[in-house]
Amino acid sequence: MPVDFSGTWQLVSSDNFEGYMLALGIDFATHKPQKVIKQDRDSFSISMTSTFRNYFVEFKIGEEFEEDHKGQDNRKCKSIVTWDNDKLVCIQTGEKRNRGWAHWIEGDELYLELRCEDQINWQVFKRV
Repeated sequence: MPVDFSGTWQLVSSDNFEGYMLALGIDFATHKPQKVIKQDRDSFSISMTSTFRNYFVEFKIGEEFEEDHKGQDNRKCKSIVTWDNDKLVCIQTGEKRNRGWAHWIEGDELYLELRCEDQINWQVFKRV
């Protein structure tokens, strides 16, 4: 069974968030978001709460779904999440090219790589 991502995670560092947000067409940043991941085998729900906006997504590994980024960049895209060893990898197709993300755990830290256009944002979370 792949790694268990379940838990509540607090953002501790972020690199190039502004560049990533500009690539999405969003002109303000989110402060210290908290992420809650619930995993039941290959079914996931991820909620992100912050000072400015909240986000929620549910998906099953290997099944394409329509993702609505209402409250973020207000775009819809087709997304598919797969396992790459112990890493969750999401490919998103829609208005923006090279859009997607990857999650993985190292020790007690959750890593997130966000991609859009030619920008990459790296975030690190600690389990709460």
